[in-house]
Amino acid sequence: MMRMLSYALLMVCTLAAAQVKSGIDVLAASDFNILKGKRVGLVTNPTGITSSYESTVDVLARSPQVTLVALFGPEHGVRGDVTAGAKIENFTDSATGLPVYSLYGKTRKPTPEMLKGIDVMVYDIQDIGSRSYTYINTLAYVMEAAAEQGIEVVVLDRPNPLNGARVEGNILDLKFRSFVGQYPIPYVYGMTCGEFAQMLNGERWLANGVQCSLTVVKMEQWKRWMHWENTKLPWVPTSPHVPNMESALYYSAIGMLGELETMNIGVGYTMPFQLVGQEWINGRRLAEALNAKGLPGVRFRPISYKPYYGKQTGKQLSGVQIHITDRSVMNLTNLQLHVIETLIALYPDKNPFTLADSSRNAMFDKVAGTDKVRLQLSAGVKAETIIASWTSEVSAFMSVRKKYLLYD
Repeated sequence: MMRMLSYALLMVCTLAAAQVKSGIDVLAASDFNILKGKRVGLVTNPTGITSSYESTVDVLARSPQVTLVALFGPEHGVRGDVTAGAKIENFTDSATGLPVYSLYGKTRKPTPEMLKGIDVMVYDIQDIGSRSYTYINTLAYVMEAAAEQGIEVVVLDRPNPLNGARVEGNILDLKFRSFVGQYPIPYVYGMTCGEFAQMLNGERWLANGVQCSLTVVKMEQWKRWMHWENTKLPWVPTSPHVPNMESALYYSAIGMLGELETMNIGVGYTMPFQLVGQEWINGRRLAEALNAKGLPGVRFRPISYKPYYGKQTGKQLSGVQIHITDRSVMNLTNLQLHVIETLIALYPDKNPFTLADSSRNAMFDKVAGTDKVRLQLSAGVKAETIIASWTSEVSAFMSVRKKYLLYD
C-alpha cells in the first residue's frame, strides 16, 4: 500500500514539475503538419517564442514545411519596441524580408489587401488575462477578417499567467465597448487565448455573427491551477510596462486607476502597477487606512519616490507600495475600487475622477466596462456594495464559459 502511495505521489510531483509545451512547441513537434501546403500569415510579437527561446517568426520562416508570406503586428509591434497607444506603420522585416502589416495604426482589422494570397492566419501572442489588454481584441479582428475572406485561423495556445481559474470583476456593458474591451466578459476572465477564440466563434460575438474556420493548437501539460512559474516557460515582456510575471498580476489590480492619469501607479518608476502615489498624499496615512480594511492577500507599505519619466518626472511623490502576500485569496480586480474609495474618503477635495479631464474619465469607463463604477464611487457608494452587484452577471458568464474550456 505504501509503495502504491509513493508511486502516486511521484507521478503527481512529476506532472507538477513537467514543463508546459505551448502551442508553437506542439505545432513544431508535429512538423507543422496543419500548415503544410498553405500560405501563412503570422500575427505575433516578441512573446511568440518556443520553450528554447526561439522566435515563432524565425521558426516558421526557416521551416521547409511552412510558406510564411506576411507578418502582422498588434499594439507595441511585432518586435515589441513601440510604447502603449503609439500608432505603428507597415514596414518590411529586416530579418526575414517579409512585409509587416500594422494592426495598431490606420486599421486594427486586417484588410482584404493585407490578406490577399493567404490561406491561414496563425496567432501566437502571450496575453495576461485581463479584458483591457488589447491583444484579445486583435485576435477577434483577425478572426472576423479571416471569416469574411474564407481564411482559416490557427491559434497557438499559451497559458493564462493569472491561472485559468481566476475570474473577477464586472461584465462589460456593450455601450462601453472599445479596443480595451469589446465583449461581455469579466475584467479577469480565466481563459486562455485559444479558449477565448472558441467562445468568440461559438457565441457568434464577431461582427454580423460570422464564424471563422478555427483550429486551436492546445498546450500540453498545462492545468488551470497553474501560475506562471509552474509552467517553467520563459517570460518575455508582453508590453514595455509588463516586464515580468509580477507586473501582470499588478496590472489587473491597479491598471484602471492609472487610466485617469491623476495618480502615479509606478509607471515611470521601477515598479509599474505596484504603487499609488501623488505629491499631496500622506503615504503612512493611506497605508494605515488601506491595511485597516483587512483585504485578504495584500498589504500596503508607505513609500516616497520620484518617477524617472512621464508626466510626473522628478516630482517627489508619496503613497503606498502594494504587496501581494497571497494571490490565492486576493481579488486583484477589486483592489483598485478599494484604493479609490479610500483616496476619496481621505482626500475628498482630490477625488481622482474630479481631477481627471473628461477624456480620461471616458477612458476609465471603457476599461471598467461601465460608468457605474466611477459614478457610484464618486457618490460615496462603498466598494463592497459595487462588487456585490456583479455576482449574478458573473455567474451567468461562468455557465457560458465552461462550454469552451479546453483544459482541466
